[in-house]
Amino acid sequence: MRIIIDDKPYEAQPGQYVLEIARQNGVEIPALCHHEALQGQACCRLCVVEAEAAEGSSIVVSCTYPAKEGLRVNTRSVRVTRLRRAILALLKEQAPEAEGKLPEYCAEYGVSDYALQYNEKPEEKCILCGLCSKACEKLGSFAIQTTMRGIDRVVAPPFNEPSEACIGCASCKKVCPTGAIESIEDLGAQTDGPNAVHPTRTIWGKTFELIQCAACGKPFATKEELEWLKERLTKDTDLNQEYCPKCRGRESTNK
Repeated sequence: MRIIIDDKPYEAQPGQYVLEIARQNGVEIPALCHHEALQGQACCRLCVVEAEAAEGSSIVVSCTYPAKEGLRVNTRSVRVTRLRRAILALLKEQAPEAEGKLPEYCAEYGVSDYALQYNEKPEEKCILCGLCSKACEKLGSFAIQTTMRGIDRVVAPPFNEPSEACIGCASCKKVCPTGAIESIEDLGAQTDGPNAVHPTRTIWGKTFELIQCAACGKPFATKEELEWLKERLTKDTDLNQEYCPKCRGRESTNK
């Protein structure tokens, strides 16, 4: 099928969403809660566009709006720009210290006059997009979730205690768009022998020992993460436990 984005035609496949099609073709639509491996969030609402179809024109969330034949999309209309500025101001109010794309988008759209009138957490970075808990859920760990209500709503392990289900993989941190998830990696003195000091990673109040790659020596995963992988892999489990992803392919070729 063919759709029109900003007056230019693009091919689309059934089941594709507008945001996906736009990005495949180099059309930039801002989004914070979208990740290609974790689609369907639609939390931040920043990816709104104006869609014109047979039934009329409307503002839609492009990350969950399916393409259809003859659809016309305007990513930069006056309505869209005004809405994005309002959304950005609210997100900045929610997370004044957010890093990454949020301050970049605020600068792009000229959002600098927010007053922080209602924020009781001036150091907050989290916009509650849900990507972190979704990633954890996708792994099957369910170690973190959104808890509480209203202004007290946060992402945390159950009962705000270190979770037994957490494997320390830091997938939550990797998908976080605002730098809200902290982990401390202590590479320490990597020595041999019975008194060896191993590198560690501390995240969500829990400390994990990091395994070093047998080839390059770089710490690359926690013991718990490798055990999780071993349970789900059907072959090459020893190889996957010994080598980091960069060295794994090379060692496989040499064997």
